[in-house]
Amino acid sequence: MKRWIGLVILILLFGIVPQVLTRYGIILFTKILIFAIFAMSLDLLVGYMKLPSLGHGAFFGVASYFVGIFSTKVQNSFWLNFPLALILAVVVAAIFGLLVLRTRGAYFFMISLALSQMLWGIVFSWRFLTRGDDGIPGISRPDLGFLPWSLQDPISYFYFVLFFFAIAFILMYVMVHSPFGHTISAIRESELRMRTLGYNTWLHKYVWFIISGVFAGLAGVLSVYLNGFVSPASLNVGLSAEALLMVLLGGPGTLIGPVIGAGSLVLLENIVSAYTGRWLLVLGIIFVVVRMTTPRGILGLINRLEPKR
Repeated sequence: MKRWIGLVILILLFGIVPQVLTRYGIILFTKILIFAIFAMSLDLLVGYMKLPSLGHGAFFGVASYFVGIFSTKVQNSFWLNFPLALILAVVVAAIFGLLVLRTRGAYFFMISLALSQMLWGIVFSWRFLTRGDDGIPGISRPDLGFLPWSLQDPISYFYFVLFFFAIAFILMYVMVHSPFGHTISAIRESELRMRTLGYNTWLHKYVWFIISGVFAGLAGVLSVYLNGFVSPASLNVGLSAEALLMVLLGGPGTLIGPVIGAGSLVLLENIVSAYTGRWLLVLGIIFVVVRMTTPRGILGLINRLEPKR
């Protein structure tokens, strides 16, 4: 009950953000919420299955490109583009899962990276459809019709994203605390023991992998509507690396940790990029420092210091 009360308070605090921030600050905070969804989806793999992935951006990117292509070339409505983009993320996650879930450790890490880069190469080379490295501009935000205000306004779109953030957080929280989520955690600790008890461990992991891909696709859809633009960077290894660092920085296996990590990293990127274009170098340094000093992330550090205090 205390956790649910804390979640409600957190969402209410997020809800008053537009009242105290500038227009640019609202856009930046909207980006934080989107990347928080993306990082939480990756945490389902990293924190609850011990499967660090550098290919998670594939699901983010394919959903982004689907919305970008169909919004500009076919001009379908949001109510059609949105579910179809998530279905595409499910299909890609289902295919990837068949290929990567027979492996673990470094093999999983490298194969997921290779598959993601394969999609990046396709997007980069199919200029007739994706415009290559130029990307697809001019993606307008949806007109939902029944709302009395336009999502073109940053405040309106912020609340639109906040709604999906709350839904995603609640769904993931319920899943990780459900019997299915407890089974996943048990498989993480001892897959051999769970197989001995009669569980189909591969099928459990496969379904969990697809679920994580769906939430990553949701983040991709919200991101492309925020930026009005999509490019091969949405499938680049750098995006997956940022999401992985968000999870590790905040604290894997906690859900709230990736939210903290997303906020910290997006704000840091915004500050660093104002002074240098070598953000990826800074990102690598942060990754090394975090793994050496706080292996359980910010939340792990707080929990470790709390008894001492």
